[in-house]
This record gives sequence, structure tokens and C-alpha cells, in this order.
Amino acid sequence: MKINPPDVYVQNTGTRKGRGVFASRSFKAGELVEVSPVVLIPNPKSLVSPPPQIKVDFRRGMKLLLFNWSGLAKASGRALALGYGSLYNSANPSNMRYEADATLPALRFIAARDIAADEELTINYNAHGGGVESPDYHWFTEMEIEPIR
Repeated sequence: MKINPPDVYVQNTGTRKGRGVFASRSFKAGELVEVSPVVLIPNPKSLVSPPPQIKVDFRRGMKLLLFNWSGLAKASGRALALGYGSLYNSANPSNMRYEADATLPALRFIAARDIAADEELTINYNAHGGGVESPDYHWFTEMEIEPIR
């Protein structure tokens, strides 16, 4: 399968989120926005350990970037999304959902509703299985971050 770059751009959101990914054209509900190849990490704890003084920040930083591959692809481990996959900000509800493609391996980001050109593209960090809505903000609590509502 040939993977093409998505029709998106990155810019500052003007909010505490910092940078975000924005649609450079409109997308229809159900339309594929991006196929993001992933680097599979079977055991994130087995990554090369940084020096002791930055170990906590390194592990926390990795947790912030990794997707739960086992919950998406029914295979163990985590996944680091390439492309724009690890740059999408969270929203509840989000305007995209995502799913695993274990054959590539990759994550597919799909418009959950019509999305206007220049609208920020978002996923829901809390929704299990790449869903759009979640009743709580457990991911933010686990990461010790104030939820973005």
C-alpha cells in the first residue's frame, strides 16, 4: 500500500494546548484523513534507559506519546505513531476516530463528522479503542495533567 501525506498543517492553537494539527481542506464524515505508520514497541520498559537524572521525565514522555497497541490491534505492546499521529490534540468529543491496521502496521485516522478546512483535527485520548467520546478524563488523570475540556 502506498501511503500519501495527509492534507494537514501544524500551527500554534493559541491555547494552552500549544501546537495542533489542522485540516488544509474539508473532510467528509467517514473519510480517511491519515494513515500513520507506527513503530511497535513490545515492551516500553525495555527501552534504553536514560541517565538516572532524567529517567522519570523520559518514561513519562514516552507514555505521553505511545498508543495502546494491545487495545487496538489485539497484540501486545505500544505503538509510536509517525507522521502526524502523535501530534493530534485531544478533545471530548473529538472530530476523528482512529483504528489499527496490524497488517501495515499503522493507525488510520478517520473523520468522525464533517470537518471544515482550517479546523483543528483532534482525537480523544480517553476513549477506548480510538473512539470519539468518553464519559471521563482518565488518561489525563493517569498522566497527572489537568484535563483539556
